[in-house]
Amino acid sequence: MNHPWRNQWALITGASSGIGSAFASELAAGETNLVLTARREDRLEKLAAQLREKYRVEVRTFAADLEDSEGPRRIRSFTDESGLKIEVLVNNAGFGFYGEQYTSPLDRQLAMVQVNCSAVVHLTQLYLPGMVERRRGAILILSSTAAFQPVAYINTYAATKAFDLLFAEGLAEEVERFGVKVCALCPGPTQSEFSQIAGTPRHAAAKVQTAEEVARIGLRAFAEGKHSALTSFSNKMQVELQRLAPRRFVAKMAAKMYRPQELR
Repeated sequence: MNHPWRNQWALITGASSGIGSAFASELAAGETNLVLTARREDRLEKLAAQLREKYRVEVRTFAADLEDSEGPRRIRSFTDESGLKIEVLVNNAGFGFYGEQYTSPLDRQLAMVQVNCSAVVHLTQLYLPGMVERRRGAILILSSTAAFQPVAYINTYAATKAFDLLFAEGLAEEVERFGVKVCALCPGPTQSEFSQIAGTPRHAAAKVQTAEEVARIGLRAFAEGKHSALTSFSNKMQVELQRLAPRRFVAKMAAKMYRPQELR
């Protein structure tokens, strides 16, 4: 892939593992300088050292927790104090939670909304004005195939990803005239720590893609100016078929797929 962001600075949230780490590697391969942020500083430093050695790019790290409402502002302060102009913002950080809604911990549900939605809006709002002023820039927002229908047992997660998808697509139309690209990337099941942390069951997973494949496809669609992108043919077919079926039927099928074994 011929990256259009050579020698520019990209900020990646949730960069310490999974798709975030794959985004970092793919961008570094295209000679993009990086600011990596996540909660785990040790992992960030290890990844940064690997990328510097392999690709000879500049890499800065900043540990931040996006469950904290002040996290995005701290990240912006770090890039300002470092004198960095962020041309590419990758809103990748996010997490899910699996289980029946009425028994799910309220604090985790609200934290999910904070990380998956509020932090995305906050970071976008902090970096977008500079992009508009410079008449260039790019914002990638990680959504999911879960964004296209209600999904029982991961209700809050699916709703946050629907928010991300609609926010990105609307914003893309709004800022295109300023030369700023916005894209929502919607992967399906991906090899990462996500499922383990969320607690989603193995029987709910369809064909699983690698994080590297998802990142590569996503950045290609991003560079091409697409407003949203699915990461495989099967994902595209699934979404198209859902559009033809009654919404209640789709919700029932998703609930059947994700229903815990003990409730079957």
